[in-house]
Amino acid sequence: MKESEPVGEAVARTVRALRSEHAWSLDQLAGRAGVSKGVLVALEQGRGNPNLGTLVRIADALGVPLTRLVQVEEEPPVRVFPADRHVVLWRGPSGGRGTLLAGSDPRPSVELWEWEIQPGEPHESDAHIPGTREIAYVERGTLTLTVDGKRHVIGTGTAVVFAGDRPHSYGNEHDEVCRFFLAVLDL
Repeated sequence: MKESEPVGEAVARTVRALRSEHAWSLDQLAGRAGVSKGVLVALEQGRGNPNLGTLVRIADALGVPLTRLVQVEEEPPVRVFPADRHVVLWRGPSGGRGTLLAGSDPRPSVELWEWEIQPGEPHESDAHIPGTREIAYVERGTLTLTVDGKRHVIGTGTAVVFAGDRPHSYGNEHDEVCRFFLAVLDL
């Protein structure tokens, strides 16, 4: 097997998958990337030997780094994040914590968090990149969610979806610990 064959197969597989995710025809991607349809057909069939400039234009059109196109190893269909890989990324002044349980990459990416906020604790969050959405489910207690300066009280058993690309904060203005799960979708 030639050394370039695995890379060609990776490029073919990745370009086909990303074009499909965008719901673009070969003509649409060719137009966006400034390459001929014939070049794309050959590339998606694992034939041909595109130059670096062509690959860069295709990666830019698809909105991914060049490394994504030439990544030989596919992401496994299942990634397990055992408890010892969970990372506490926020600690509140009264013992609260925000723990990143799992995340996917590259974009669009999803993160799954477990939060525990003690009474009186706030957590301010900067606006994320444009298009980011967050979903929270309050398992216990009451979450005070503030988005764009507007306060929302979210009780036990309630879920909320909000724009994470705006300034927001999580708080606990009650006497009971607030525990919630948060998914962050970074489009």
